Amino acid sequence: MSDIVKVVAADEQRLLRRLQELVEVESPSEDKAAVDRAGALVSAWVAEMGGEIQRHPQEGFGDVLELRFGPTPKSQRGRVLLLGHLDTVWPMGTLAKMPWKEDAGKIFGPGVVDMKAGVVMALEALMAVKALGAERPVTLLLNSDEEIGSPISRAITEKIAQECSAVFVLEPAQGLAYKTARKGVGNYELKVQGVAAHSGVDFERGHSAVLEMARLVQTVAGFTDLSQGLTVNPGVITGGTRSNVIAAECTAEVDVRIAKADDAARVEKLFRGLAVTDEACRLTVTGGINRPPMERKAGTEALFHLARKLADEMGFVLDEASTGGGSDGNFTAALGVPTLDGMGAVGAGAHAAHEHVVKAHLVERTALLAGMIAQAE
Repeated sequence: MSDIVKVVAADEQRLLRRLQELVEVESPSEDKAAVDRAGALVSAWVAEMGGEIQRHPQEGFGDVLELRFGPTPKSQRGRVLLLGHLDTVWPMGTLAKMPWKEDAGKIFGPGVVDMKAGVVMALEALMAVKALGAERPVTLLLNSDEEIGSPISRAITEKIAQECSAVFVLEPAQGLAYKTARKGVGNYELKVQGVAAHSGVDFERGHSAVLEMARLVQTVAGFTDLSQGLTVNPGVITGGTRSNVIAAECTAEVDVRIAKADDAARVEKLFRGLAVTDEACRLTVTGGINRPPMERKAGTEALFHLARKLADEMGFVLDEASTGGGSDGNFTAALGVPTLDGMGAVGAGAHAAHEHVVKAHLVERTALLAGMIAQAE
């Protein structure tokens, strides 16, 4: 493994230069042209590497890039999927107030850790594997809508993942750890229609949507079961117009996280079973679980054990972690494809003004990714 580290270290300046270039191409999810500009930059690098570029055109979102490397499909080794995204949460113009900056061993910039570093690391890892003669079939899939739930890219991801023997997700590490489990994610919306009335003149004629929602929110919050890793958060409530009007409408947005796939049906039954107390009010429930959980199963466990072994050979300790946040790895793991997540940069502050990558870990983590590409079954 020392050879891989040396190869990656020799090209560290290229890694840093490309990372700065990519960070300085702003790419918010909702701006197709911007995301496509980031995709064009990456595609140019891939063309220099001799990779095959397939663009999946999209309307309203950036195109999804399927980038293929390595031997022909006749290779006896399974294809590995490197899974990432080009979109960020940051609106256009963020660079003006949050520019690329290196300070005290950290690299700052919008999207630097989530997850433009992961994209550049993947390309450097592939070049290191090729330099050492350890090529295998690899697909680097970069979508354009991960930060808004992957509505258009999910089907593409799932189709390609089923052709692969392993999936490495380029999201940032959890501290210093790879991610072997993620919770599933759901969103529900509750809408109550009441009967409006003047609260002083016609109080008895009114049926408050806000009061009814208050009852429902108490019920929904009670669905939380921490012993099973199930959390339910009624995070946003909107209703009423004035304090002297009995509210005709009220809406609640609810976030749900599940640790086990079996809980999806349980949660769905609970939400669909909700009912109003005031029969003059009407309740509508929409939404559901949109990302299945990534459970720690045998295939993921085997990948992590290999990663830990390779890290040990490189001279550092690799731990594993689970997280309540979702990624596109949730989709691939749910298909039964062994999936390991958090294989991008070490850093912190994703979606926050202090978003950064820890520079000292870039070479070792890129080398570890290269080792996994070369050695995973």
